[in-house]
Amino acid sequence: MKSLQRANAPSARPVHSPWSLALLGALLGLGLALLVWAPARWLAWGVAQASQGQVQWLNPRGTVWQGSAQLLLSGGVGSRQPQALPSRLHWTLSPTWTGFRLGWRADCCMTEAASVQAVLGWNTLQLQASDHTSNWPAALLTGLGAPWNTLQAEGQLQLRTEALQLHWAQGRLQMQGLLELNLQGMSSRLSPIKPMGSYRVALTGTPEGTPTPGLALSTLQGPLLLSGQGQWVGQRLRFTGEARAAEGHEAAFDNLLNILGRRQGARSLLSLG
Repeated sequence: MKSLQRANAPSARPVHSPWSLALLGALLGLGLALLVWAPARWLAWGVAQASQGQVQWLNPRGTVWQGSAQLLLSGGVGSRQPQALPSRLHWTLSPTWTGFRLGWRADCCMTEAASVQAVLGWNTLQLQASDHTSNWPAALLTGLGAPWNTLQAEGQLQLRTEALQLHWAQGRLQMQGLLELNLQGMSSRLSPIKPMGSYRVALTGTPEGTPTPGLALSTLQGPLLLSGQGQWVGQRLRFTGEARAAEGHEAAFDNLLNILGRRQGARSLLSLG
């Protein structure tokens, strides 16, 4: 009879004290606060680590989700000529059901904000950039080190995107749309002629997406003539082209042509990959 009473007796339930519930609530609240108010310097640290110190965000303000910093380009550890943007870079980062959306605007160089939408999947990543045009000082590239610190380029870099989408699946890239860079009124300390000219670099995909987007370099105007073609294959860029001086300017560009590539008579052969 006693054994039957024991079997029918209600099982003991753990008793949670008010202090344990309060502690659990405090920890959850602290975690939520850290997530919502995560300081901007955490994101700045992540950018520096991912770029191996070549891209840095100085004096970050705000949070991971909305903040600003001063963009600095560097050749990495030990770089002697880092270059900073003359104004602050502002960003917003917001999660979505399928990934996140990142927006940015630089006071000096953009009339409106640009953004990229990221969609994350199982072993896939898709990035869709907004159509935009922005203008950046070419001197900023000097901070990246060789060969830019040798060229000491000056001028304006006009960046333009149009229907740009990048899709990675199992490590393979597919590109749609256009990524274009116009180098306007370029000059160099290695050339007595200023400006040397204006140029266009265009990376082009296809409407259905291509694993080998084409790269084209062309001269818009100026006495230094640059041209070339290439493709982005996997993680490597394969490019061949040439640089030469317009008739009557050969002597002025002789030193620069020796640095740009392998000389073959009046031409300098350009090659990557």
